[in-house]
Amino acid sequence: MSRNDHRPLTLRDVSEASGVSEMTVSRVLRNRGDVSDATRDKVLRAAKALGYVPNKIAGALASQRVNLVAVIIPSLSNMVFPEVMTGISRVLEGTDLQPVVGVTDYLPEKEEKVLYEMLSWRPSGVIIAGLEHSDASRAMMRASGIPVVEIMDADGTPVDAMVGISHRRAGREMAEAILAGGYRRIGFLGTQMPLDHRARKRFEGFTQALAKGGVEMADHEFYSGGSALAKGREMTQAMLTRSPDLDFLYFSNDMIGAGGLLWLLEQGYDIPNCIGLAGFNGVELLQGLPRRLATMDACRAEIGRRAAEIIVARTRGEAAETSVILKPQISYGDTLRRP
Repeated sequence: MSRNDHRPLTLRDVSEASGVSEMTVSRVLRNRGDVSDATRDKVLRAAKALGYVPNKIAGALASQRVNLVAVIIPSLSNMVFPEVMTGISRVLEGTDLQPVVGVTDYLPEKEEKVLYEMLSWRPSGVIIAGLEHSDASRAMMRASGIPVVEIMDADGTPVDAMVGISHRRAGREMAEAILAGGYRRIGFLGTQMPLDHRARKRFEGFTQALAKGGVEMADHEFYSGGSALAKGREMTQAMLTRSPDLDFLYFSNDMIGAGGLLWLLEQGYDIPNCIGLAGFNGVELLQGLPRRLATMDACRAEIGRRAAEIIVARTRGEAAETSVILKPQISYGDTLRRP
């Protein structure tokens, strides 16, 4: 079942796809009435394949949109996303639009549920983190008939529009800077990556660039859970106990990188001569550390701003970009030798 037009789906579309009456479709979707299990399953499968979401706005408002922009992100505890929200809010505060936030915890099934609930209120637009989504989520976004902007990533094809950076390029450029600094025994410390697609892409770009330079990753350490200073200290100690000859540590984010830096300083390591280290995200909160951690800015506030600008332009019927790819810069700080 596929559609090429961008009009909002109706009960008739689900009726035609499932082969039952609109009244029966309505009863199934409202979980009312006496409907056989076979018919109910047929309707629900058709609705999911089409990406149909019931409209919770009743009566005279049923054909209108509300002045809300659904912002769907993986986490509020990760420092990355509040800065994105700041960029979004600064643009929307000059309009009639208001952001409303849903959190997915990096879980595809939870993203489906959050997206379904938010779309049922007929928002004016959707801003959603990442380019990887379940088939059901992609179908709902395609069928929504509203502007959808996928953010934070540019390594893939969006449903509608995207604003982000190439994480593969970010990983590749950091690896090239590390090799140019003369480091060769390199360890990686980061989050478990099956669900964090952007961290996975950075890791892929990083290892590919190392291989191109004739260097193989010497060691790696993965963890699950939030990014924390304590976790960074623990992982760094474990890795250097296991591989004491490493001369560089690349962390998947600045928070665990900061924990590693503090542990290394306490142990008296000569940074960046004996060992170098770098993170990712350019978190401003960490600028008060004894040494400035090498990192790469992920353009978070600008991503939020540019995404919101696309939503605003589209709701006004104005032309807007569909692909905005930003280029983060490496900050060498005090922990990475310059070439």
